[in-house]
Formats: sequence, C-alpha cells, structure tokens
Amino acid sequence: MSKRIYKVLSIRQPWAWLILHARKDIENRTWATKIRGEVLIHAGATMTREDYFACTLFIAPMRSAWRLPAFDVLKAQCGGIVGSVEITRCVAQSESPWFVGPLGFVLANPKVREFVPMKGRLGFFEVEL
Repeated sequence: MSKRIYKVLSIRQPWAWLILHARKDIENRTWATKIRGEVLIHAGATMTREDYFACTLFIAPMRSAWRLPAFDVLKAQCGGIVGSVEITRCVAQSESPWFVGPLGFVLANPKVREFVPMKGRLGFFEVEL
C-alpha cells in the first residue's frame, strides 16, 4: 500500500472532537488560508481542565443529541491524528453558531480516523501516512 502526503492542522481538544462528532463546521483562526480539500485533524498535546470547562460553557446553549466525552477520555486523544475534514473556504463572517472570528475555515465531511500519535506544529504541516 502506497503512502500519501497529507496537510495537517493541529487543533486543541475538545474542539477537535467537536469537529469530528458534533458537526462543528467552522474552525476559527486569526489568519487566512488558501488550502482547500481534505486535511487531517491533529489533536494538540495540551488540554487543560480550564480549556475543557471553557468549551463546555461555549457549547451549553447548542447541545442536542451529543454529549462531550469526559475530560480523561479526551485527554487520551491528545497528541496525534484523530480524523480528517474538508476545508471548503475561508470566511470573515458566518451564520454558524461556531463562528467567533475574526476568520473561519469552513469545514465539511468530518471523518474519525484511528488515533496516530504524532507531534503537532503551528499552522498547517505535512505528514506522510
């Protein structure tokens, strides 16, 4: 089986989980990208209880059929590839409840992947899998 080079974006938990399981359709950033198509989602190595608590407060008004996993469950899914998503565009405004700006990568077709431990980097980076 041949390997492929993928673009990867590192996102802190629990936000990475929300993209893959709760249809979080915007990834907020302060910088734009021209990258389109499939990218792998890397769950950053760091997730504090404060990160987790802030996220639960943010999502409280929009909860429906899904529940955020326990802190320890998500902590075990840090520091590696957890899934993939398609970036369809980069926007400066959106009606999505996930958009807080100033820019957002519009996301589609999230797919959970088997966890692959790996160091992340800032911005986009490439891996061969």
